[in-house]
Amino acid sequence: MIAPAALFAVVLLAACGEAPDPEARAAAGGDAEAASLAEEARERLEASEGGRLVLQAIEAHGGLEAWYEAPTSSYTWEYANVDADLRFKSFLVADNRSREVYHHLTLTGSFGDPDSVDARFAWDGTDAWMHPPEIEQPNPRFWGISGYYFQQIPFVLADPGVNYRVLPDEELDGTTYQMVRAYFDHEVGESPGDSYTLYVHPETGIVDAIRYTVSFGRDVEPDADLPETLFYYDDHVTVDGLTVATAFRGYDFTEDGERGEFKNEAFADSISFRRPFDPTGMEPPEGARFVAPPGS
Repeated sequence: MIAPAALFAVVLLAACGEAPDPEARAAAGGDAEAASLAEEARERLEASEGGRLVLQAIEAHGGLEAWYEAPTSSYTWEYANVDADLRFKSFLVADNRSREVYHHLTLTGSFGDPDSVDARFAWDGTDAWMHPPEIEQPNPRFWGISGYYFQQIPFVLADPGVNYRVLPDEELDGTTYQMVRAYFDHEVGESPGDSYTLYVHPETGIVDAIRYTVSFGRDVEPDADLPETLFYYDDHVTVDGLTVATAFRGYDFTEDGERGEFKNEAFADSISFRRPFDPTGMEPPEGARFVAPPGS
């Protein structure tokens, strides 16, 4: 996995608040398969105190069954980072089972003055590519799935290979939150040192913020002591039975446990969990630039 995120006006084009219909359930592989996957995830989560808190958050956001009945995740993801002097915007479609993701990149460039482009990139879990090849940012190996991962918290934290640890309650902006850290087994992905600390609202169970670390390109152990970013999750909507944030804003998180300088922002619109996945979106055009793993 994975890493951070941009904030403008949100226009939701997807239908909101609708429960999955039978046709959509069939497209997701049927109730039986979704129920089986949900039960396996429930057993993993209920095996620890931290997992049970993550499960509480997942249920508040729509539940394991609704998540596993969703065949895809698709939306426009816009991200900006002031320190990296980067802003980009892409429309992504992800297969929720295989985690293959393809993007149509429409904007990229500096934080304050990005350029319109017509480009594509994709990530299939092994290979990442960009076309046209001269476009250097965003890094398709890093951003192929990062925006997907951020926007699908807490659901993706039910995956195999995730560990959980309950932390003491913390106050954020006048609310005392339940806290749980999720981190990964050593062999999971290319960034096993990543961690995600969730601020779970004590009454609603909704994730209002996270703290995350980024270990991409660093040789570190899982749950390593890395700098954290405080990332707010705002403007939640319910689409196809799943509740997700649409606006995100990040700050440095100081060693004293305080919110520091503004760092990054993101937001998502045109959200759907029912759009079809087009396998041709994963096929690299002739001349596409492939990006090797970090350190290779």
